[in-house]
Amino acid sequence: MDMANSNGMSRRALLGVFAATAVTAAPTFSKAAGFLRGSGDVRRIAMYSGRTGESINTIYWIEGEYIKEALAEINHFWRDWRTDQVLNIDTRTIDITAAAHTLLDSNEPYMLLSGYRSPKTNAMLRSRSRGVAKNSLHLKGQAADLRLKSRSVGQIYKAACACKAGGVGKYSGSNFVHMDCGTVRTWGS
Repeated sequence: MDMANSNGMSRRALLGVFAATAVTAAPTFSKAAGFLRGSGDVRRIAMYSGRTGESINTIYWIEGEYIKEALAEINHFWRDWRTDQVLNIDTRTIDITAAAHTLLDSNEPYMLLSGYRSPKTNAMLRSRSRGVAKNSLHLKGQAADLRLKSRSVGQIYKAACACKAGGVGKYSGSNFVHMDCGTVRTWGS
């Protein structure tokens, strides 16, 4: 196992970042998927929810094919826990979160704070915070708010940014990172 450097990424993960970012002619999203290649053509996601007490640790993609049953499990896990509404989560978002997790070289599952949000939940959160977008990608199943106990917000943010595959927001005060499959952009402090 490689030793982790001061920003929480292993030497192997950093070399992977440099190799993957050398491919600049490919479409943006392929960069995130590129971080997931080379591991036996298998993609896995591991998360838990402090809100529901549920956890998920599943292989959702094998040798070029998404696994329908695993995606259904992910959709249920990422549901709006306040309303119990389920939406199909955009696989690009799942891939981005998995790619960032791979770069962090951590066996710890993410804590999912927010995946899909129903319009009712989003409106309620907007009434409580200026940081909630009216047309949030959470409403489309295209975003996730995540944290890891073993990594800082800054480390998770850097790993997600290295994927160059969507929006990445750093919420240091609230101790989470937002990842989505929208246009490539960054924000936060």
